[in-house]
Amino acid sequence: MKVYPVYAGGRFIETGQTLVVRNPYNGEPLASVSLASEKELNLAITEAQAVQEPMKQLPAYQRYNILMEICNGVLNDKTRLAEVLASEAAKPIRLAMSEIDRAAETFRVAAEESKRLPKEYLSLDWTLAGQGKEGWVKYFPLGIVAGISPFNFPMNLAVHKIAPAIAAGCPIILKPSSSTPLSTLELAGIVHNTTLPHGALSVLPMDRVTGNLLVTDPRFKLLTFTGSPEVGWKMKQEAGKKKVVLELGGNAGVIVSESANLPLAIDRCVMGGFSYSGQICIHAQRIFVHEAVFENFAQRFIERVSALRQGHPLDPEADLSSMIDEESAFRVETWVNEAVDHGAKVLTGGRRIGNFYEPTVLTNTVSSMKVCALEIFGPVVTLEPFSDFSKAVYEVNNSRFGLQAGVFSDRLSEMNYAFEYLDVGGVIINDVPTFRVDHMPYGGVKDSGSGREGVRYAIAGMMEPRLLVRNIR
Repeated sequence: MKVYPVYAGGRFIETGQTLVVRNPYNGEPLASVSLASEKELNLAITEAQAVQEPMKQLPAYQRYNILMEICNGVLNDKTRLAEVLASEAAKPIRLAMSEIDRAAETFRVAAEESKRLPKEYLSLDWTLAGQGKEGWVKYFPLGIVAGISPFNFPMNLAVHKIAPAIAAGCPIILKPSSSTPLSTLELAGIVHNTTLPHGALSVLPMDRVTGNLLVTDPRFKLLTFTGSPEVGWKMKQEAGKKKVVLELGGNAGVIVSESANLPLAIDRCVMGGFSYSGQICIHAQRIFVHEAVFENFAQRFIERVSALRQGHPLDPEADLSSMIDEESAFRVETWVNEAVDHGAKVLTGGRRIGNFYEPTVLTNTVSSMKVCALEIFGPVVTLEPFSDFSKAVYEVNNSRFGLQAGVFSDRLSEMNYAFEYLDVGGVIINDVPTFRVDHMPYGGVKDSGSGREGVRYAIAGMMEPRLLVRNIR
């Protein structure tokens, strides 16, 4: 069984404490991973401090070259990386290959953005006092970044923290999920062989107690966390004076208007509802369909969902595999059973077999049920009719979350109304809320988080503006 050391301050170190990572699909042990203690964390911080000034002084062409080195390194090892990711996350290999492509693309976008870091010129003579003066705003790296990434996109969501930090000139220490640390440790090996100064990146699997030092240690100037709302908001309270970016959960809504292209809506809602067994923050969880097309939509949607193929994550024909662990599958089962006990109807699915939960469609639900009110993070969607578009918008907003929403409509008035009144971070027209490309601003409102990712927006959050005023008389 392969042994993965931690990557601390440019060094690969085997520690006395280890974690066995298993394939969630069958429990097969994949690798033994060293866990960092406070000693390795302090080493990583010390090396990050030492490299802050060299990182700050890197010219744009060097940042670009470093990021492209990493991009090409990822692409050159794409198949093996995808197999590692698929095995540790029980992610179907087709989706794992796509995630590796996206991770490489995120590095490529960061390389381009490193050439155009934010800066501006200010005309100060708008008032008499400013006559004869001019202002320049330059952005400087904040300092050391602490990143905490989740299990569901173990490579690309880690890269959404690492790549902007390198572009901004900030050293970063990243804690991957204990369920899926292998992808990020593989990435550390690729980065180590580039010209990025050693110490600029550390990847430290840690237990929760040690990992919480990323939150509380004042030597970090920014904490960027992707995960559950309960954990994220608690971290924000404990983070002290550092900046905090939170990418949290959602129970995303989809509205299908009577004017919608139904084949397109059905195809995309199947993907949005059940890709990676619904373990996606922008999983299409609540689908509202106009009553005039509800029966047609429901029948065809259920047929498609029932035909989804479950299998081993390395099976190229598998549409979905097991969930990340049996505890998660059991929670989904409990919530669905509670909904059924209170009047919900199962249109397809509804059974758990170990770590696997069948793709499930519910109807006759109400907003207070957990399957509607909370983030189910599993292969379950609710399907309900509506008669008035504004009421459908109200139902999407009737949530503690607000990450993204999808609207299928051919009416410009409905598109405009949705954009104006949906209380979310992103409105996706004629696609599901699960849509994301890696350079767009991404984040939510309410309990879905604070701040934005997407490479340019993450870079801006990792830099601090400084004003220069010159007397030019």
